[in-house]
Amino acid sequence: MAITGNNASAWLVTGCSTGIGREIAIAALAKGHRVAVTARRPAAVEDIVARFPDRAVALALDVTNAGQVAHAVSETERVFGAIDVLVNNAGYGYMAAVEEGDDDDVRRMFDTNYFGVVDLIKAVLPGMRRRRRGHIINISSMTGLVSNPPNVYYSSSKFALESLTEGLAKELAPFGIRVSAIEPGAFRTDWGTRSMQETSRPIDDYDDTVGARRAMIRAIGGSLPGDPRKVGAAAVMISELEDPPLRLLLGKDVLAATREKLHAMLESIAEWEPVTLDVDFPPDGADA
Repeated sequence: MAITGNNASAWLVTGCSTGIGREIAIAALAKGHRVAVTARRPAAVEDIVARFPDRAVALALDVTNAGQVAHAVSETERVFGAIDVLVNNAGYGYMAAVEEGDDDDVRRMFDTNYFGVVDLIKAVLPGMRRRRRGHIINISSMTGLVSNPPNVYYSSSKFALESLTEGLAKELAPFGIRVSAIEPGAFRTDWGTRSMQETSRPIDDYDDTVGARRAMIRAIGGSLPGDPRKVGAAAVMISELEDPPLRLLLGKDVLAATREKLHAMLESIAEWEPVTLDVDFPPDGADA
């Protein structure tokens, strides 16, 4: 039997066991929407389903498992009749200097943070295109806009997600499908604690730079200022807009860092504009 609701959207949210994904699922359910609440271990989200038994379903989903991706999408569509909102939240961090990176670990992180998102999007798009509506919300990060050690590899996965979001929004606009990225700054989740991974082969030369920043992140990871519940509220808010933002920055830190980066970029562009423009072949007949 399908779970239905008047004017309620059907959501599929990845990575709901803790943190931002959990709060997005709860916020959507509290607003009356129907949500497929997913986690690698469905038992971790059964309490959410128990709170909203008429509008929530728990599903097993490891976004790197193609079979589970296909099943989660088909089961959500079977139970709710459609997927109106896909929230790609599942992901984790990895701290290392670039030289210290473990290749297998970095590739596994990209499989979750980027390719898992791609696979979910490709799985939901046939239904969204057929209905000519839908909203894809990708949970990016401040580090998807500004890259700093020791998060260069993690930032790279989020920079890729930013590019995917931007281009996908243009591809899907003709079908009435909206695409947004949410870029949280420092929020009090287990990103910097339990779920954080880091290099297994640190190099002594980086101890005072990248290593010091790794230690700082571990030390403050459990006391960051951002409230994940407000990310949940923001995700629900933009899902209900006819013209949602392509990017939504959340946090004083991400706002300041992005403005600083844009200011530096504009200054550099202006400084080097003569070189930028002086790269074409001379017009026909002109001296080289």
